[in-house]
Amino acid sequence: MFETLKRLFTSAEPAARDALTPEVCTAALMVEAALSDGIYADVEEAEIVSVLRTGFDLDETKAAEVLQEAEELAEAAVDHHRFTRVVKQLPRDQRLTILTDLWRVVLADGERDAHEDALIRRLAPLLGLSDRDRAEARQAASER
Repeated sequence: MFETLKRLFTSAEPAARDALTPEVCTAALMVEAALSDGIYADVEEAEIVSVLRTGFDLDETKAAEVLQEAEELAEAAVDHHRFTRVVKQLPRDQRLTILTDLWRVVLADGERDAHEDALIRRLAPLLGLSDRDRAEARQAASER
């Protein structure tokens, strides 16, 4: 009986994890960041699409598809580890760019919210980045 349960859970988990791409995971984190203040503004959504297009070299259609998948995943997510685990595999300079892009998304609506700050404060170490990296990313995003 235990072997049956073990096979059931272990066979499903790797397949689900393998299906997630860095693009989708990055977008899901950005959707969660945009939603953390309780408002998912059109300008934040547009910023996510822009980030996907430039950061992952996607065309408009593919970026919209990735965003739609990310919105569905973010809505069903119970934590951030599923997404950060995939993004953390990217090179450090790309993770720093993603952290800056996260700030760009949350600042896109022109308001800085404590919930957004708290989320990015939690995400940075999960992405293998320091508090200093987080502060520099925020500064870089603010200057844009």
